[in-house]
Amino acid sequence: MADSLEPLSDRACRMTHAYSTGIEITEQLRAGKSLVSSVAESSIQTKYLDDSYPEWHPAPHSFLGMVRLLIYREATGTSYRALARFQELAEPLGLKHIPDESVLSRTWRKRFDDGVREFVQVTAHFVIKQAHDREFSAPTVRPKAEIIDEVIASTDDETAGCEFSDEQIYRTTRLARDHGFDEFDSGRAANATYEDTQFFELQTFMGMVSCGTPQGAARFQYRHSSDGSPHGDTHLRTIKQFESEKLIDGFDLATDRLLSVIKSEASFRRPVTVAIDITTVPFYGDVEGMTMVSGLNHEERAFKFATLSIVGLNVPLILAVEPVRESSAWDDNPPNQIHRVVRQLVRRAKQHVPIETVLCDREFDSMRVFQTLSNLSVNYLIPKRITSTEKKVIETMESDGEDVAVESASVHIESGEHSMQFLYVPSTKGDGTAVFATNLRVGPKEAESFCQRYSRRWQIENEYKSIKNDFLAKTSSKDYRVRLFYFVFAVLLYNIWRLTDFLLKAGVDGEIGYAPILTAGECVEIVVSALIPPD
Repeated sequence: MADSLEPLSDRACRMTHAYSTGIEITEQLRAGKSLVSSVAESSIQTKYLDDSYPEWHPAPHSFLGMVRLLIYREATGTSYRALARFQELAEPLGLKHIPDESVLSRTWRKRFDDGVREFVQVTAHFVIKQAHDREFSAPTVRPKAEIIDEVIASTDDETAGCEFSDEQIYRTTRLARDHGFDEFDSGRAANATYEDTQFFELQTFMGMVSCGTPQGAARFQYRHSSDGSPHGDTHLRTIKQFESEKLIDGFDLATDRLLSVIKSEASFRRPVTVAIDITTVPFYGDVEGMTMVSGLNHEERAFKFATLSIVGLNVPLILAVEPVRESSAWDDNPPNQIHRVVRQLVRRAKQHVPIETVLCDREFDSMRVFQTLSNLSVNYLIPKRITSTEKKVIETMESDGEDVAVESASVHIESGEHSMQFLYVPSTKGDGTAVFATNLRVGPKEAESFCQRYSRRWQIENEYKSIKNDFLAKTSSKDYRVRLFYFVFAVLLYNIWRLTDFLLKAGVDGEIGYAPILTAGECVEIVVSALIPPD
């Protein structure tokens, strides 16, 4: 937003109303009301909010109700797809029902003009910042860190008011898609009825509408005629021809092609910070003979996938994917060697970009992981589990009145040895002390600020949220080839979304922030239209 506004301008009035609405919502939250109730009961003046749909437009949804709904979405960070499932929001927000994700997307891009979108964002971001800065309970409000880049972008004179036409977005998404899919080959005969691209069309559609293969294929055929698209059983048979190793290799080649588009960016000529994590996809069937299914606890079962992602100020792409195979009561798998997963991920990623620092969570607190990363010549910052040894150091710190301490240590295992340090710093999650392991030399004066780098890892949680909610098609298949293909393809779609966002932003002067211009749902819809030729 500009530093000053003409006092009597429509925009000045609109911004005044936005902050007034934000204050109302904040005060109701502080009083203990839920976010949805606070938004529903707030006063929203529509005098300076224009409904872009004319009176004769057959829009079935209340304009004011949609404004309230999208304030709620912006404040929570909920995806369009997830929001469409929350039908209980309809009545309190003044809607007959919550529309599907395509209607939500069109409302934001078509029905809402610049002024309405700005009103929604200013209101919601005010609530988010107040909830975290004033530290009252508002569990559904998204983290403040998620909107910082958006706020910076909206106040930048170079980017303020920047708009992209549908043609620009379509053309850019198609360019990104062309760099993503061409490296995948099922190895089927050249005279096969359907080309591989047609299966990618169907897979993308299934991810967009969040359904399984039979239902997705039927809906796809209804939309684009049965002659031009494969049946569900044909789709599954084809997917099973993508061998696991070749599928991962295809992803690596696709990643390299995607990065070739942006490697001219100066930030990618410098070593990057990356994050490694493991995500789960639930499995509810019989686990007998399911060697790739892991037990999360006594009752829950899931497939596990490890990823390595660029984090920080660079384009947030996922550089590597690795299946996780663990020992369970129902299989003969050897115990999981997590350092081997780390080695595979880092080796693949280093083929694409130089890596400076690797961030992992406590699941990777292992001397073998530390040594593996040291052997790969990368730095690491990993939070350590608190054991009796760490407790003694913390007790000594408390008795000496110290907030920060640095303990030198070393790793000695069969694969090598190296010097390291344990950094004891105030926890960012409340009272107490957090402990981090690193192979860098860090002094007590720099320890706390150095450990703040770990906060960059939150981006990977948002990646998993987008992959599962916006790009991952549903399946109940017990065949691991299907499960792996679905997940790898969803990650590829995520990367295409992020590359599209980068290419759009690249035409705008100024720093490229984390917050995307194009939503994940919008990108998937365009990828489908870019893949599918017109009837």
